Amino acid sequence: MAAKRKDWQAQVKGLLKAELKRRNLSYADLANKLGSVGIKDNDRNISNKISRGTFTAVFFVQCMEAIGVKTIHLEDGQ
Repeated sequence: MAAKRKDWQAQVKGLLKAELKRRNLSYADLANKLGSVGIKDNDRNISNKISRGTFTAVFFVQCMEAIGVKTIHLEDGQ
């Protein structure tokens, strides 16, 4: 069961990292963009959250909106 959870974590982490890479954005850039939509966080905390892959769906959607993602392709995160 734990291996299954890690697969899901890797997928969602990969999705977020792929979108950041596609837009050539760093974690500091993401922190700034999140700040501009009212979510206060710093690049170190963001890096830790993404590295663990245990962030909330709310954080994921906040990131996607902050960087301008309109469509998510699930296969991109693998």
